[in-house]
Amino acid sequence: MIDLPVLDKSGKQVDSLAIDEAALGNEVRPDLLKQAYVMYHANRRQGSARTKSRGMVKGSTRKLYRQKGTGNARVGNARTVVRKGGGVAFAKTKKTETFRKRMPTAMRRLANRNAMLAKLVDGEVKCVDALDFDKPRTAEMKVVLKSCGINRTCLVALSEDNRNAALSARNLEHVDIIRIDQLNVFELLNHRFLLVDRASMQAWLDGFTGDKEAA
Repeated sequence: MIDLPVLDKSGKQVDSLAIDEAALGNEVRPDLLKQAYVMYHANRRQGSARTKSRGMVKGSTRKLYRQKGTGNARVGNARTVVRKGGGVAFAKTKKTETFRKRMPTAMRRLANRNAMLAKLVDGEVKCVDALDFDKPRTAEMKVVLKSCGINRTCLVALSEDNRNAALSARNLEHVDIIRIDQLNVFELLNHRFLLVDRASMQAWLDGFTGDKEAA
């Protein structure tokens, strides 16, 4: 069992949350995490990059100057691939290109849980008793992050109805927000710390596996 400290907004431990590592995969599996991370990263690519060949670039086809007698290197027209503003040797002309990868659902869900286990083992999950605010206050959220010892990139996982906390965190530098039911291995590994309130963490452990695919 892993005992996750539960902190108050001032950073003092008020309780602990027992987490069974067996439910998260027993041990950290780097190969599985790498495979899932590559899949999420590939699925975010648009595949819309296109370039022009020398035949597609606007410009004259006239030879810029005569072959001999100028003392310069031999040169052709302005659209050649070696000149600035010219075409590309191996142009990408496909309108859309897919880079999508797939993983079995069971593997993807396990990878999401295993990423949480990796964060827990490294002590990078900061669980707060409650992240409730009377109104959006960026300064108060900043104090909470500092009190919890968060000094690097942070992912704040919140329930869908916790709007005030989301608004309080959205303008902070190096801080991103995600719904707790959309938590995934890509976002977890892209941030050093995870900040979550106790109710959301318990709900995720009870049933939210964060297995929704990235768009």
